[in-house]
Amino acid sequence: MWRYVLRRLAEMVPTTFGVLMLSFILFYVVGGSPAQTVLGQHASQRAIAAFDAANGYDLPLFFGNWYAIDALRRAPGGGTELAFSLGPGRYELPGATRLTLREAATGTLRTESGRAEVEVPEGWSLIRAEGATRVLRHTRHFFDSQFVRYLNGLVHLDLGMSLETKQPVTRVLAQGLLPTLSLSVPILFFGAVLGVVLGLLCAASQGGLLDRGVLAFSTLLMSVNYVVWILLGQFLLGFKWPVFPIWGYESAYYLVLPVLIGVVSMLGADVRFYRAAILDEVYRPYVRTAVSKGVGRGRVLFVHVLRNSLIPIVTYVSLSIPYLFTGSLLLESFFGIPGLGSVSINAINSADMSVVRAVVIFGALIYQVVNLLTDIAYGWLDPRVRFAQ
Repeated sequence: MWRYVLRRLAEMVPTTFGVLMLSFILFYVVGGSPAQTVLGQHASQRAIAAFDAANGYDLPLFFGNWYAIDALRRAPGGGTELAFSLGPGRYELPGATRLTLREAATGTLRTESGRAEVEVPEGWSLIRAEGATRVLRHTRHFFDSQFVRYLNGLVHLDLGMSLETKQPVTRVLAQGLLPTLSLSVPILFFGAVLGVVLGLLCAASQGGLLDRGVLAFSTLLMSVNYVVWILLGQFLLGFKWPVFPIWGYESAYYLVLPVLIGVVSMLGADVRFYRAAILDEVYRPYVRTAVSKGVGRGRVLFVHVLRNSLIPIVTYVSLSIPYLFTGSLLLESFFGIPGLGSVSINAINSADMSVVRAVVIFGALIYQVVNLLTDIAYGWLDPRVRFAQ
């Protein structure tokens, strides 16, 4: 089994790499300008360029020798001019007819004519580029890019800095992980236990009054929107009858209402699935054999049937775990719980790409780890399952 686990762990590397690459492409296409989001729509070109350079957003996405800099503006007399001086480095300025450099220490000017490419040495800056239509800066090497720099940080367990909080991204995630766990784990546990118990009771009285009543109630639960349950719970149990607080994260008592709403909102689908999985086992030959031997119906259901129904139940629960980490966004937002959902939405609104990418990677890893643990659980629950080596 250990060889199987190690192989699955090795397979996570290319999968996570693909998720990360896809997220870089999507953020680049639809993410907009992080600099303008952070600095404002009226930020100067100099401020935007300095922000992009400090955070590596001006580099090529994956690879390349040159990257464009938004350093030109319309000149008063027509044409274009540099919006700010360019520091040391190698530049290409297509269309330029005359370049002027200045030494910072002495103010000495140096002019180069008929050149569209220039090497600005240390202590100098490029202050004029007459006739230039674009400004390109040379990278340190072909793979000096946003993606490669981020991978290098991941290798060193450095997820970067949060632009909004000015803290390491690992600390931001760690601060949001505990509130999310304290919300999602009780929802998962109580929802699974209550759903399985109701599913067993429905199977035991199939077609009876209890079965019909629970199915009707489950359909009602599934028909009500998630947001409606949140608003209804806050109004009735937080405002009309102030039993629970509806905002904050000061103690476990603040989590009772959101956990209750989370369990109720998912209970309808849970019960119907668990009931179907259990009924699929009820008519197996081993059940008839156990009943014919005089085994009580309760023992047959809660011992024999339940154990053999655990594989589809474990599969269903495992698919819910990644959703609970990211899907608790509404609960966290409505109840003021500073979990990963709130961290994610704040990062998206503030274009804090380092945090957004870290959340994407975390979600991908959670999903893969849960799948691995689920497969291992299959082998423990069913001795017939064999792991491919």
